[in-house]
Amino acid sequence: MTPINMFIDLSLNPAKTAVEIVRFIKNTVHNAGFSRVVVGLSGGIDSVVTTTLAVKTLGSSNVYVGLFPYGELNKQAVEDAKLIIGQLGIPPSNVALIDIKPLVDVIYSSSEARSSRPASPAGRQARTINIGSLRNGNIMVRVRMILLYDLSKRFKALVLGTENKTEHLLGYFTRFGDEASDIEPIRHLYKTQLKQLAIYLDIPEKIIKKPPTAGMWQGQTDEGEFGFTYEEADKILYLYADLRKKREEIEKMGFKKEIVEKVISRVEKNKFKHKLPHSI
Repeated sequence: MTPINMFIDLSLNPAKTAVEIVRFIKNTVHNAGFSRVVVGLSGGIDSVVTTTLAVKTLGSSNVYVGLFPYGELNKQAVEDAKLIIGQLGIPPSNVALIDIKPLVDVIYSSSEARSSRPASPAGRQARTINIGSLRNGNIMVRVRMILLYDLSKRFKALVLGTENKTEHLLGYFTRFGDEASDIEPIRHLYKTQLKQLAIYLDIPEKIIKKPPTAGMWQGQTDEGEFGFTYEEADKILYLYADLRKKREEIEKMGFKKEIVEKVISRVEKNKFKHKLPHSI
């Protein structure tokens, strides 16, 4: 018997969706008294779709791009971003390429040096940055946010966010890092829906098919961290968040119990991120 979950339809009308997003960006930017946006372009599908829609809305001369690699980490992402910049006709003067490694390393090292823990013999030598550390990865993301907002001030532009609905519901973002923005044009779209939109926008196939990554360390992928795929997550999230189905109901639809548990546990564990800062 075919599992019910096979029939969950998350398809969208990409042409209509593109028009709606373009209208949203245009109205939001102009109503705020601006004419320009700045976006962090990682070379991944989220930022590429967002940048493409921004250019369609405001024109290439009014879109500024920040490329913020960490040294030699994920060099291909920078090349992919440059490819998109060229295809969209964004002027070189609108592109800021900044290696964040010196900035990140000094913050990480300074924090380690001030730690109350006694330094190990290895620690007394030249410190090696732990690239695989989530803490260091969060520093990377927040440094990028600082640079984006500095660019926004410099060019009198609003910061265009690149968060999708899947990441948002799962809490898969760094507080005051990649979730910091002035506009979020694709936050209403699940990751699998974003792929449909990317195909419609003629985004290069290599961008659409490459494994999503936050670029925090070598070999890091979103799905590798999750323990489930975006396709699985989107269907479960749709049932749980949009249709308000209970775990037991979702499992009976043919999803593996352990996958349902992983997805919903992430949602519940990270709900607090959507309610910050707390106040009386």
